[in-house]
Amino acid sequence: MNFEKITEKDSHYNALEQKTVSELLSGIHQEDQNAVAAVGKVLPQVEQLIIKVVKQLQNGGRLFYIGAGTSGRLGVLDASECPPTFGTDPEKVIGIIAGGDFALRNSIENAEDDTQQAWKDLSQYNISSQDIIVGIAASGTTPYVVGGLDQCQQNGIPTGCICCNLNAPLASVSDFPIEVIVGPEFLTGSSRMKAGTAQKLILNMITTATMIQLGRVKGNKMVDMKLSNDKLVGRAERMVMGELKVSHSEAKKLLKKHDNVRAAIDAHHNS
Repeated sequence: MNFEKITEKDSHYNALEQKTVSELLSGIHQEDQNAVAAVGKVLPQVEQLIIKVVKQLQNGGRLFYIGAGTSGRLGVLDASECPPTFGTDPEKVIGIIAGGDFALRNSIENAEDDTQQAWKDLSQYNISSQDIIVGIAASGTTPYVVGGLDQCQQNGIPTGCICCNLNAPLASVSDFPIEVIVGPEFLTGSSRMKAGTAQKLILNMITTATMIQLGRVKGNKMVDMKLSNDKLVGRAERMVMGELKVSHSEAKKLLKKHDNVRAAIDAHHNS
């Protein structure tokens, strides 16, 4: 198969330094819209991956994201949002970035070049065929991610990926590849831009749809969210008031006792 690094191709926009701020924003915004459109074209592939993720998690498995640089940070971000949003165990969705947590705030670009390190990192979690590993790499060539998924496949562990080049090496080691082709970046090679945007959109879809399928949402509300600040407590109170048609004081009383929207609603129904 032919492989071409579209993510590294020259921008369609030239002489950026000569453009006004308005012109720069117009161009960036246009490319962002192209990223959204590109995601729309791969929804069937995203669906197939999510169906597998749901199955693995229902059977006691875990979802792992692995990536380097921006892609790794996006995976860690998505994983870290699951416990507060859906009340999941922090060990249910795990993000791993090349170079470890230090790489979240600092550039360690050469950390992505080791083809063996991702497997070493994953092995610390005693991964098995119950789990599923999703590799994230805009280029689809990152050695850390490709090597990790290759080792997973050799050990019978399901794999998926999100990349932004067609027929990339990463897709060849993915059971459920998602190749979202966003085209050249506004700033040549800066895949933190629309490639990163497309990756983030797909990650949103994966965890949100998965958690809805797993029963972590009621209606359109995050009934299992952690009540970790005043904003979320206020949201929870409004949820309880709306669902049970009770007063604000009664909602506060129920939440103080049960510390969870779902538990408060269930307790009231069973009283």
